[in-house]
Amino acid sequence: MTAKTNAALAARRAAAIPRGIANATAIYAERALNSEVWDVEGRRYIDFAGGIAVLNTGHLHPRVIAAARAQMDAYTHTAFQIMPYEPYVQLAEKLNAIAPIEGQLRSAFFSTGAEAVENAIKIARAATGRPGAIAFTGGFHGRTHLTMGLTGKVAPYREGLGIGPAGIHHLPFPCAAEGVSVADTLAALDRLFRADIAPKDVAAIIIEPVQGEGGFHEAPTELLTALREIATRHGIVLIADEIQSGIARTGKWFAIEHSGVAPDLITVAKSLAGGFPLSGVVGRADIMDKAAPGSLGGTYAGNPVACAAALAVLEVIEEEKLLARADVMGARIRERLEAFAKTPAGSRIDALRGPGAMIAFDLVDADGKPDAAAAKAVATCALEAGLLLLTCGIHGNTVRILVPLTVSDAVLDEGLGLLEHALSR
Repeated sequence: MTAKTNAALAARRAAAIPRGIANATAIYAERALNSEVWDVEGRRYIDFAGGIAVLNTGHLHPRVIAAARAQMDAYTHTAFQIMPYEPYVQLAEKLNAIAPIEGQLRSAFFSTGAEAVENAIKIARAATGRPGAIAFTGGFHGRTHLTMGLTGKVAPYREGLGIGPAGIHHLPFPCAAEGVSVADTLAALDRLFRADIAPKDVAAIIIEPVQGEGGFHEAPTELLTALREIATRHGIVLIADEIQSGIARTGKWFAIEHSGVAPDLITVAKSLAGGFPLSGVVGRADIMDKAAPGSLGGTYAGNPVACAAALAVLEVIEEEKLLARADVMGARIRERLEAFAKTPAGSRIDALRGPGAMIAFDLVDADGKPDAAAAKAVATCALEAGLLLLTCGIHGNTVRILVPLTVSDAVLDEGLGLLEHALSR
């Protein structure tokens, strides 16, 4: 039997899969464990990408896999809309208990993050009877038609794919690097209400408490507090998109907890089920119950295997104290990078940031301008050295770290050493 190679699989991939699905690397996974991955040629990589924030509890956590296997031995599918099952109910009860939203809550489950966002907007429209939605520049909410429209970045998510749905408006996201303040954002919202859409026609305001693809920029508490007051005053549903920032990544169950602001709805996905496809919307019962029976759901929505895995994920986070671990890891990462930034090799590092273990920094040129080429080169050098690393940001010059929260100190330090090696080159 011919040995598998990355090159041979890449050729097969090119012949079978459209180019619209991009790959960050040309290496093909063979197996993985916790924070390490081995490719089909047997080479080991330390995983600082975490499947794009999906693996907060690591690859193949034994508790998660055991829960999934036990559920597979019982049944894998009935369609919750046809014959419901306890894991869905249990998971809803658990999320309702931990979500930072006031009052009685409800949760509904789907398969992907984009599906969760779509349904959150649907629920907001059902609750308000209004069509409009407000999102932010730099925000990422998915690749479906509606979520593509909400996403505040043209290339590659919207370019050449037609005009998005009507009724979606974008505000500038506060970011010091872009010269945008909270006052600028709120002034833009005031202009929007006077020039483009009346508050009484807006169903929802959706915001990432920490932007993901936009560059790991935190939404200032001042902004979130103002949005809460404006949404309450005008009967608008405030949605926190926690698909990337939620489920312990920032040292809290949800990133918005750092602000003390309570949204009306929260979207979840990614690390919720430890790699199994599952997403959800959790929110105020009086809003969630406005959607008519049959208007929410999906054939695979809230799959029982994924729900069982998610329950195990939440138990692991509690029992292994991963909320506190995220803070400890984040401090360790920051300390290393802050020290490295003071060296000549680290002089291009700028704006180290992020709560908990949701850490990022920018790379800039000698004039202090965004350097996307440098970020790409660092990711390439890191991969060559055995480190999986992702870039992001509206300029493409941001390096982000999403290492599993279950990583050992030894492997974390090894990975940081490889990152410093890549930055030095």
